[in-house]
Amino acid sequence: MSDTPYIFDTTAADFDQAVIQNSFHKPVLVDFWAEWCAPCKALMPLLAQIAESYRGELLLAKVNCDIEQDIVMRFGIRSLPTVVLFKDGQPVDGFAGAQPESQIRAMLEPHVQQPAPAAADPLETAQALFADGRIGDAEALLKDVLTEDNSNAAALILYARCLAERGELGEAQAVLDAVKSDEHKQALAGARAQLTFLRQAADLPEAADLKSRLAQNAEDDEASYQLCIQQLARQQYEPALEGLLKLFVRNRSYAEGIAHKTLLQVFDLLGNDHPLVTTYRRKLYQAIY
Repeated sequence: MSDTPYIFDTTAADFDQAVIQNSFHKPVLVDFWAEWCAPCKALMPLLAQIAESYRGELLLAKVNCDIEQDIVMRFGIRSLPTVVLFKDGQPVDGFAGAQPESQIRAMLEPHVQQPAPAAADPLETAQALFADGRIGDAEALLKDVLTEDNSNAAALILYARCLAERGELGEAQAVLDAVKSDEHKQALAGARAQLTFLRQAADLPEAADLKSRLAQNAEDDEASYQLCIQQLARQQYEPALEGLLKLFVRNRSYAEGIAHKTLLQVFDLLGNDHPLVTTYRRKLYQAIY
């Protein structure tokens, strides 16, 4: 017996209700099988997978032909496996023998309504909105998530990042301090790095002034580093990473190796799967070794 409510065994005692009557509401696929039938055993999990993919728009009933001889005789089943689709109380299509998934779905398509798309996960939607720069929309969605579960660590971390982007640095810090879970260490480290860069940038000269200094002296380490921080605060990650790497190569001991430490913070901020992290982690490794 399946744990899924729309996949079930049926017998002569309940066949009319489980299959015939149900088929007036949803199409019912009936799998005639037997314990000794190897093709039946191969087909059964495929039929279950297909039924589950319809998320309730298709029912799957299983008939053990070794036991339910009355049903076998009633429908004239001559070979196994045999699969019959019932709709509006009548058999409307079917097949005998094992079939590939594509052919089974093609047979079902005219008769079975496509399931409604699964509801989008609100946290995933908020993450996508944040990545697109739609901070306000992401923040509104995260408030709804946190109303239902104010201990959701992933939502708290992303909400803090939204606050930080709006300049609410103290409030963002308070939200991060409320994160108790150890499941999202990298995301938490990234959010804290973002806060650090924004706080540092607030006390630094403007980017235009720093670029002017570098135009006069391209090896001004302080101006180089401060410009990288300004760029990070504005999410200009690629030029910031390039600048930090050049500073590390030129003077890796500057400010007790701060260029290297900051590169690692940016890697935490962006996450291991980000293409910039992949590129600059490799470049940093080459620069070190």
